[in-house]
Amino acid sequence: MNKTVNINLAGTFFHIDEDAFDKLNRYLIAIKNSFTNPQSQDEIIRDIEARIAELFSEKLDTNKQVITMKELDEVISIMGQPEDYAVDEELFDDTPEGEKQQNPKGYKKLFRDIDNKYIGGVSSGLGHYLGIDAIWVRLLWILLTVFTSGTFLLIYIIFWILVPEAKTIAEKLTMTGKPVNISNIERKIKENYDEISDNIKNADYDKYGKRIKSSFVTFFDTLGKMIMALLTVFVKFIGVILILISSLTLIGLFIGFFITGISGMFGTWYTDFFNIVNDSVMPIWLLSIMLFSAIGIPFFFLFILGLKILVDNLKSIGKITKLSLLGIWLITLIGLIIFGVLQASEQAYEGNVIKSEKLEIRPHDTLYLAMVSNDLYDKEMKRGFNFSVKYDEKDNQVLYSNGIRLVLKSTKDSLATITLDKKAKGRDYLTAKNRANAIDYKYILDGNTLKLDAYFLTAIEKKYRGQEIEISLYLPIGTILNADRNTRSFHRNSNRYQDILENGDEEYYLEIQDGKTFCLNCPEVKYKQEEQEETDFNRVNWEDENWQASWKEGNKIKIDKEGIDIQILNEVDSVNVKVNHKGIKVKTN
Repeated sequence: MNKTVNINLAGTFFHIDEDAFDKLNRYLIAIKNSFTNPQSQDEIIRDIEARIAELFSEKLDTNKQVITMKELDEVISIMGQPEDYAVDEELFDDTPEGEKQQNPKGYKKLFRDIDNKYIGGVSSGLGHYLGIDAIWVRLLWILLTVFTSGTFLLIYIIFWILVPEAKTIAEKLTMTGKPVNISNIERKIKENYDEISDNIKNADYDKYGKRIKSSFVTFFDTLGKMIMALLTVFVKFIGVILILISSLTLIGLFIGFFITGISGMFGTWYTDFFNIVNDSVMPIWLLSIMLFSAIGIPFFFLFILGLKILVDNLKSIGKITKLSLLGIWLITLIGLIIFGVLQASEQAYEGNVIKSEKLEIRPHDTLYLAMVSNDLYDKEMKRGFNFSVKYDEKDNQVLYSNGIRLVLKSTKDSLATITLDKKAKGRDYLTAKNRANAIDYKYILDGNTLKLDAYFLTAIEKKYRGQEIEISLYLPIGTILNADRNTRSFHRNSNRYQDILENGDEEYYLEIQDGKTFCLNCPEVKYKQEEQEETDFNRVNWEDENWQASWKEGNKIKIDKEGIDIQILNEVDSVNVKVNHKGIKVKTN
């Protein structure tokens, strides 16, 4: 059971719930306090009370005689909050007109005018903003929608969603470009009072002042509510997605960078990796914090955005917090850019060192070629342009890499030649060249077997800067080559390297010829297959008698300066095709 209070509001008696009465009293006092100058204050308060009384009358019927908190909240939503009635003090002082700094014309802001709406109030709102009658805006919407195949209908819906409706008196005055001052607020209240009075006089008293809308307006009101309901569900779904994505990302970033940063302080394998590629003084833990801030802060704001979409009237994190996070994000972003520029500058130039040596391999000699590994570092022999940290015989850290490219070529010299092209990068050419010269690579000619290391080493203080080696082996024409199977991945090259050792020729005896090899012991099937593949790429010999015999008598192809003339015959029909500067002509008989 709730206690009720009898009140006299603008000459009308109402029964009101005690809690609602307390809130109404605080509401009117707050409005009164919002006027910093008492001039015209009492008159406006009387107008406000009169309008509230009319709105209360609309809420009551034969089955409801008491104003509760629900009806009061609905009235307050129509009347606006107390701060909407606040205006500048300079509008009430006695300062001469020429000394006042005000804009008597006010300024306009785009709102939807729901008081004069047909669908969503977009056209009437644009009419106020543009200073033209709303009917011309509506007509323009219709024409643009027709001539753009419905595109402007989508634009209308976007306006409907994004443009807020004018609810309070201050918003309605701003929408029409009128200054928010005492006289305009009073005038607006009186207009609303007169409108409500007319509605009550002309209303059906069985329904106590409920306004009768046309079926057209009612239809679009219902349609608008359905569209807004669907859009609300869709927007809420987007909010859930934003929260899920941002929260999972933040958790993953925190775990990943926290573990990386903490572990980096005590030393791990990826700490060694970072130190090898990092040439700045930035430690890995600081880089982890900067990366977490640069990536995590935007996702944190996405998380807040998702919460605001789901939770109405969510309390803001505060302007100071927002600006602080933005400042941290900008600082970390600038720091990461500087770090990236420094790292990129360390690989700006490429330098190389070329060393050549003659080998005692002569024409008609047989050379066995093989790659060798070192079990101390790795047993696998496969080319890979990457690196890892290993320990040598003295337990010192070294950089280990399989970035070796093997290229075989023929030479007309009497002796074979091996050329090592060591490559590396640096901030300048001399640094890159010195880094390339520091590459430690070995090979040995043991009798008639050339053993090439399948790896190379670099001092760890030289850091990893794209070090690699290209080995070019020039063999005299007539030399017999037998390459081990383990060389396959190292000489898998593109055509631009002009490597004469093809993949699949390993472990066969190959005779070195001028710019190619000839297999001496390849299976006959493989040899014929390769021969056929080579033949398929050769140009057709039009003078070949066997090819001519495959044509029926009377068939012909003639190519001269006049063009191309093709004639094909069969048992029934014939086709003649002529191609020249006049075009293509096809004739059938």
